[in-house]
Amino acid sequence: MQKDELFRELLLQGVREGVINAMKKVPREDFVLPEDADKAYCNYPLLLHEGQTISQPLTVALMTEWLDVRAGHKVLEVGAGSGYQAAILSVLAGPEGGVVTCEVRKRLYEFARKNLERYGNVKVVHADGSKGYVERNSLTSSNISKELRSFADDGKFDRIILTASAKKMPEALLGHLKEGGMAVLPVGDEMYLVERRNKNKFLKEMKGYFAFVPLVE
Repeated sequence: MQKDELFRELLLQGVREGVINAMKKVPREDFVLPEDADKAYCNYPLLLHEGQTISQPLTVALMTEWLDVRAGHKVLEVGAGSGYQAAILSVLAGPEGGVVTCEVRKRLYEFARKNLERYGNVKVVHADGSKGYVERNSLTSSNISKELRSFADDGKFDRIILTASAKKMPEALLGHLKEGGMAVLPVGDEMYLVERRNKNKFLKEMKGYFAFVPLVE
């Protein structure tokens, strides 16, 4: 009943049915701590390991809506958390697409990797993804790993999503965005939808005010 009420609430908030249907295919109770399983479909954030949180379902739904992932898209997520957002994106990307999700905190990385084992088009990486998906011991976005090059087109993604709040616009991440691609990025307490028009032109739209845990670099 609580699950049905949540999805009705999201529909009333204007979330499109395609996003809601994708969320219905991902059991949120599998991505929260066991002691919070009975609260999985409440519309508020829940604590995870190391003081981090799984965002409230409405925030997840809105970010997913703005990102507009289509079948075949390759998606880069920075901040795997419990893996919930990545699972939803993987459903939308389909088997011909996929998701790379980075998590810098070891315990959360292990939690997300376990939770995402049955999502065959998701790769979970223990790395600082704040400057792009790079070799584990490098912090420069120019040193893109061979693994990334094989996953996405020369390290360029159709979509990028950041699930923690950056102090400033993460330009290095935008360097991994294809022309015509879009990114959803919390910066401070503002949420931005960014579209890459060409090599040097980005259109940025502020979508509203949100509270996120700070991005760890």
